[in-house]
Amino acid sequence: MKQAAYARELEWLKTNPALDELRARYPQDWKAVQQEIAAIVERGIAEELNAYLAHYAVAAEAPGQRQQDLQSKLSHYVRGRMARESVKQLCSSTLAAASGAKNGKLRFNLFNGFVAQKLLFARELERKPVSLFWFRLLWPLVWQRKRLMPLVQPRGIYCFYSRELVAQLAKLIAGRRCLEIGAGDGTLARFLAAQGVQITATDNYAWGHAVKYPDSVIRLDARAALAAYTPEVVICSWPPAQNDFERDVFRTPGVQLYIVIGSRHQFAFGNWKDYCTQSEFELEEDARLSKMVLPPELESVVYVFRRKQ
Repeated sequence: MKQAAYARELEWLKTNPALDELRARYPQDWKAVQQEIAAIVERGIAEELNAYLAHYAVAAEAPGQRQQDLQSKLSHYVRGRMARESVKQLCSSTLAAASGAKNGKLRFNLFNGFVAQKLLFARELERKPVSLFWFRLLWPLVWQRKRLMPLVQPRGIYCFYSRELVAQLAKLIAGRRCLEIGAGDGTLARFLAAQGVQITATDNYAWGHAVKYPDSVIRLDARAALAAYTPEVVICSWPPAQNDFERDVFRTPGVQLYIVIGSRHQFAFGNWKDYCTQSEFELEEDARLSKMVLPPELESVVYVFRRKQ
């Protein structure tokens, strides 16, 4: 493969094509990924899935690459993208299967839909800060609660934030300049701004097919945003698994605190290779804050990275 063709393919991949497009363009790579994931699923060892994704977490843009190696480098990158998207769909299908909906369109009935709407949304799919008191009182009455996340994840909603969580995050940020990266529809930044936090929401708009980006979310990738806003605190909710942008947080000198909202299942989010190899920050799981991320069925976790003194 020639360098020019390799560069064109990389540019196309940066447009974040859907899994269907990747499969159509690289059928042999897709065949290999299918076989690899099927073997892991059959063995049923969760750690293998995490290691498998980590194996593909290698940038494809290494300078000075010899031409005869470009094809294998591209294939490695493509398979990594396919693997991440496949695992994401696998998790969504598992949730859908657990929801009990076997045929037809997944949906709430009238009662369950009414309660979920009142608890979680201001209107339509616009999230609101959730009252933990009312959530704990009414959520057990929703017997179709396992259907919630399969219904909202296709719209870029990966969790819900309680009022108490937002208030505690505001205290943790403690008046410092804050930047949200991968902000999606800007919900968390909107909630924190209402608490008086000086926060800027940014996103690279890569998920335009699923997320409706408001004007309040500035179109910038993480590296450019970190350079432009020189934050003291950075926050990210559900960063993609094996992403290549979180390492820039750890490399930004002014950052004192990095707050990550994600999952107890490490393969489902974040770049754990960078989390573990960086040496400037101490990593802590905040169990108290984790319980304030909703719904509890997600097994969400709040991780706090504090710069070492």
